[in-house]
Amino acid sequence: MDEMILVTGSTGFIGSRMVDRLVGEGCRVRVLLRPESASFSAASGRNGVETVRAAYDDAEALGRAVSGVDSIIHLAGLTKAADEAGFISGNVMPVENLLGAVQRHNPGLRRFLLVSSLAAAGPAQSPSPGVRESDSPAPVSAYGRSKLLGEEAALRHAGAVPLTIVRPPAVYGPGDRDILEVFAMMKKGYLLSAGSGVRQRFSMIHVDDLVEGMLRALRSEAGAGSTYFITSPRGYAWSEVIEAARPVLGFGKLVRINLPKPLVFGLGSVLEAFAKLSGRPALINRDKAAELVQDYWVCSSEKAEKELGFVAPTSLAEGVAETLQWYQRKGWL
Repeated sequence: MDEMILVTGSTGFIGSRMVDRLVGEGCRVRVLLRPESASFSAASGRNGVETVRAAYDDAEALGRAVSGVDSIIHLAGLTKAADEAGFISGNVMPVENLLGAVQRHNPGLRRFLLVSSLAAAGPAQSPSPGVRESDSPAPVSAYGRSKLLGEEAALRHAGAVPLTIVRPPAVYGPGDRDILEVFAMMKKGYLLSAGSGVRQRFSMIHVDDLVEGMLRALRSEAGAGSTYFITSPRGYAWSEVIEAARPVLGFGKLVRINLPKPLVFGLGSVLEAFAKLSGRPALINRDKAAELVQDYWVCSSEKAEKELGFVAPTSLAEGVAETLQWYQRKGWL
């Protein structure tokens, strides 16, 4: 396969798996690194991986990055920031500037794949079928609003650049550190959740399934101009995640601790105040609290199945077992 693909966010959890997949397919890969980023270790010594350093506000460097590539997969972004302006800087400005560089330096680009988030759409009103792509977005956090603004920035270029947007839900798999915290609690015999841990449902997808769905969206002729949720076939309950983890972690009875919504918002307010004093992002703030207490972070897989032929093949039990065994081999758990 002789196509050249530019990948941003290549040092991240999803980005590194994407680069692995593309190199394995024989694609030529260019990775965009910010000047301050660490070297892309996953690409070291590999044929077909080229590194270009560029700040997202450096028009000349971005021009070099986008020149000569067939497609762009934009995975880079911020999930934590001190304030809304920080999210805008990380999730909107890079999209706008990358697409501007494409129009100036690579007007024949085949496809620009923007990786957004379920947070841009907001939570569902019911667990089935979940949020659909045709539903009006209703993000509940600064992060979600910034991802939606990033989509809107991209859509302003859609007439000039073939564009596809994908919105993943929670992503897990070997290498992910976010869900690791959940499994670490389980191993210790308890699970702490916000809001109604019994009622809550959430979509999840294994990272390798997400990469497959993203590539189908990237390469689909029908996908140009479309938005897709690349997700599990349905939403899961916490009880299902617990049962998927139990055979590997070997815990017995699990103590469930559900923090009521007022307490979660109160904690978010306090930690947000401390974060403003320190200048560092808070572990939980009022925005994050608004995400954590939602009942249904569920999105529908129907459109991706119909138009892309994509159905996530990894079962929850298989994916969780693989992830936990990887953590154990690496000494993370």
